Amino acid sequence: MVMRQLTFDELYRASQATVNLGIDETFPEAFANTLAQAEAYNKHLFRPHTYLHKWWARRCGSTFRTILKQFVPDPARRDYYAPGGLEGKIVLDPMMGGGTTLHEAIRLGAHVIGVDIDPIPVVQARATLTSIALVDLEAAFEDFFATLYAEVGALFQTDCPICGHTVDMQYTLYGLRKRCRCGEVVQIDQYTLREEENRTVRISPETWAISDMPTLIPPHTQRLILKTERRCPTCGEAYQELRATPFYARYVPFAITGVCPHHGQFFRAPGADDLDRLEAANGRRKVLDFGPLETFAVHNGPKSRDLLRHGITSYLDVFSSRQLIYLDAAIRYLNTHYPATPIDATTSSPQVDPMGLNLALLVSTSLEFNAMLCGYKGWFKRRPGAIRHVFTLHAYGLPYTALENNPVNPEPCSGNLRRLFNDRLVRGRTWAVAPIERRITADGQSQPVKIYGEWDGGVEVFEPTELTKHPQTFWLLHRDARALPLNDHSVDFIVTDPPYYDSVQYSDLAAFFRVWLARLLPGVMDWTYNTQQSAVAFSNAADDANFMRTMSAIFQECARVLKPETGRMVFTFHHWDPQAWAELTLALKTAGFRLRNRYVVFSENPISVHINNLNAIKHDPF
Repeated sequence: MVMRQLTFDELYRASQATVNLGIDETFPEAFANTLAQAEAYNKHLFRPHTYLHKWWARRCGSTFRTILKQFVPDPARRDYYAPGGLEGKIVLDPMMGGGTTLHEAIRLGAHVIGVDIDPIPVVQARATLTSIALVDLEAAFEDFFATLYAEVGALFQTDCPICGHTVDMQYTLYGLRKRCRCGEVVQIDQYTLREEENRTVRISPETWAISDMPTLIPPHTQRLILKTERRCPTCGEAYQELRATPFYARYVPFAITGVCPHHGQFFRAPGADDLDRLEAANGRRKVLDFGPLETFAVHNGPKSRDLLRHGITSYLDVFSSRQLIYLDAAIRYLNTHYPATPIDATTSSPQVDPMGLNLALLVSTSLEFNAMLCGYKGWFKRRPGAIRHVFTLHAYGLPYTALENNPVNPEPCSGNLRRLFNDRLVRGRTWAVAPIERRITADGQSQPVKIYGEWDGGVEVFEPTELTKHPQTFWLLHRDARALPLNDHSVDFIVTDPPYYDSVQYSDLAAFFRVWLARLLPGVMDWTYNTQQSAVAFSNAADDANFMRTMSAIFQECARVLKPETGRMVFTFHHWDPQAWAELTLALKTAGFRLRNRYVVFSENPISVHINNLNAIKHDPF
């Protein structure tokens, strides 16, 4: 590839416009950096309302709030902790992703327009920005949960090994079957299952007996070995994957954990009743109908090719039978109680009741904690019993010790439906009506500051003429941002975070959710998505100018809809490759933009597992 070059000075030309905004000349960089350093470690706690559904590469909300505050016309209201200030202004994000711009701008009173080529960001923003009374949402969830529990709860039960009391299991641990000439073995991460101050729970590699149990079980017919044992000590052959076996069937259960009301938490080996429950679920799996099997096919992509490499060709196969039965029950309930209907006579876009939309997204995001791609990290003293969710590493990792969670455990446990409802919906909705910011003191302490008079929500509209008819409106568009249905010079400000140049991994990974959202919310969106339309540099393509060409077209649309003189576009970009910056710069120049100023603010948690020990950038220039 030939490196495209453009001198920075060629783009960095001050405009001759007579109107100057605060951000043109100065920006509280140190202040924004301090807030971002605190938020980056717990973004979901600082901005809980934007985290209903899984999305990747979210930027710090405090940084975007600080940016938007510089656009406030009244200098007296530009203080970060002052409410509002952008009433009547229109803010556009043509590549909305996690929706940070929309949430921060609408809180300040602006009308917002969000655009994305992937449907998940659009439905997530619609769900979170639409007002719902929390008491009504809680009532809807309880009815939904009760129905699910009645249908599938018995499949996720076990018995206390001491008194035989039937309880709801927390999760089941599985080992990965592999084969050599001598036969099959089962690999797991390690023999310690849980380590606490006063006890250590271990499994015997010879008998598979668990030290927490009061009685031994007969010796197991398969060897239980650690993942570090790569070759058979008898025949010397490397252990092979069972690629011809469906992925979920490559695993064998070896431990179940639950909580007995009389004897507390326990680990036990699966008993006859447990195995009967699994067998019953496998029988029900055969008659489940989720539609054409080809719609669940795994397509070759930057991250999904890791599944194909291991012989996983269908997203159905990465779920246990019990997990599929849970999904089937959820789909039937939501399609019955919250069917999609047309919005009105002027548009053919269907809509679903906001209750159903929130519940469907809750089920979808729960899949990150309820698939056989989940791992187990509960042997650490600091994280006893913890789940390694599917996208811990922003990629597909095939675990040795797989964890099957119980999504309908009535007690809120890690990754189950009730815990996620409390964390993603209750906490988010509570925060939305009374947003809380943080003030960092001189000694580094974080103090909560309530922002009175703000609300993270608004009224949805469906055409540009409706944008200013109500306070705090939002218009969401699922489409390619290279062609926007907006009038020339109709937008006050554009704040966005362009794609990451040479990777469509997030859109690729999102297929894991999209195949199920197409069933949970049928007809609500066009759930098909061609990643070839993304603004990305395809490393294996003959044409290496896709990113620059696509970004140029998007920026040209931004220039067209932005108001002259007073309009401003601010974007963050995060990449280590000079080629990415060169192509982005050329795209901006092609669209006629000129750089007024640039700043750098902290962005990424440096100990995040997906960038730890990598040469990754931890700051966002904008």
